[in-house]
Amino acid sequence: MANEIIPSHQVASWLLDNIKHTLDVIGLSHDKVFEEIIYVSVIVGTALLVGWLVRRAILWGARKYVQMRDSYAAKLMLKQKVLTKCSHIIPPLVILALLPFAFDSTSKLLHVFEKCLFIYTTIVTAIGINAVLTYVWTRFDERENTKNLPLKGILNIAVGIVWAIVVIVGVSIIVDKSPAMLLTGLGVLASALLLVFKDTILGFVAGIQLSENDMLHVGDWIVVPSTIANGIVEDVSLTAVKVRNWDNTIVTMPPYTLISTSFQNWRGMSSSGWRQICRAVIFDAYYIKKCDDAFLDNIAKLYPQMASFIDSSRQRGKPEYDPGLATVNGTIETNLGLFRAYMCQYLLNHPLIGNDRQILVRVMVPTGVGIPLQLWCFTTTAWTAYEAVQSEIFEHIAAVCPDFGLQLFNYPSGTDTEIVEMHTPDRSSGSAPASDSVSPAPPAV
Repeated sequence: MANEIIPSHQVASWLLDNIKHTLDVIGLSHDKVFEEIIYVSVIVGTALLVGWLVRRAILWGARKYVQMRDSYAAKLMLKQKVLTKCSHIIPPLVILALLPFAFDSTSKLLHVFEKCLFIYTTIVTAIGINAVLTYVWTRFDERENTKNLPLKGILNIAVGIVWAIVVIVGVSIIVDKSPAMLLTGLGVLASALLLVFKDTILGFVAGIQLSENDMLHVGDWIVVPSTIANGIVEDVSLTAVKVRNWDNTIVTMPPYTLISTSFQNWRGMSSSGWRQICRAVIFDAYYIKKCDDAFLDNIAKLYPQMASFIDSSRQRGKPEYDPGLATVNGTIETNLGLFRAYMCQYLLNHPLIGNDRQILVRVMVPTGVGIPLQLWCFTTTAWTAYEAVQSEIFEHIAAVCPDFGLQLFNYPSGTDTEIVEMHTPDRSSGSAPASDSVSPAPPAV
């Protein structure tokens, strides 16, 4: 059947007859070695010509198809030279079909040529398969729903498997042994192979887990506390995850680091379009006082937007508590509660704060340095704008809190020390001198 489909014996006989006829015409002797050299040269040239013609025909057809259909898949295939790489298998197949007719079946030179051709065929086959795999990966990498998945590791392991098969088949051809026997013998070296390829195997497993659980995409902002990684993921391969930090330094880590330890992914923040502001200021507890009518009237005069809240709270006769997301929460009982209501209104009316998101102004657990007031809200994800809004809010707090009789806590500075010294009595001007006596030591135990 094979001879009917590909009549290689007929082609070989025709070539041999023409070679002998040409030698007769030229007048050269019919030396067997000379005829073999000429025959091998002719079939090699024929194989290269056939391969070139087939390659040109395939490329011509692909280009015509692109012109007619404007197919992006065909354009990408031409760009990556997938068809060209796959067509390289044609010349060795032609040579393998015609070469046996040039030598005796017992010729050692024939066996050497055949081994070399089989190895070459295996290599070009692997090149073609890898070209197809790269093409398929590129198509997946460009899709919206899969382009950010860490699929490059799977491509790397597939390419590695292909080349491992090439090595095994090549060695089996050289030593004239079955590949199955070689694989059986490799079991003895399994421990050594696991040690050598430990990172590759762990990276492959980690890549599958990251992809399956949708834990990491290229372009995500991640923070890995166990490393110095804090930036954007640029590449996820079989053996390394590349992260560009905000200072433009590059951090690489094995993929299994992200599986064995915890990391923070900011993708949810980026996709939602809102970033949280969660920061507290500490007020000196000494300045927190009850509000009297004069104080409330003064605040309503300074800040007209607070007038309705103060009036409604007076009518109810109790603090205003409302768990709603977009409702002012505060109290008129203390100046801190009134300031809490003011800041709630300020955030609700701020143009860059999300009103449909959680807005919370709350008093935290008192500490030894004062009473913290925490602000919880959401604003834009653009870093520069985010920092500007956050700075604006807390600068505003520092500016208006004295109007509410509040003071931010801060540790004493040099200026505070000078003020204390200015109010310290001058002992030399008649004040009672300090006692020079030393306190008695505690009794010995």
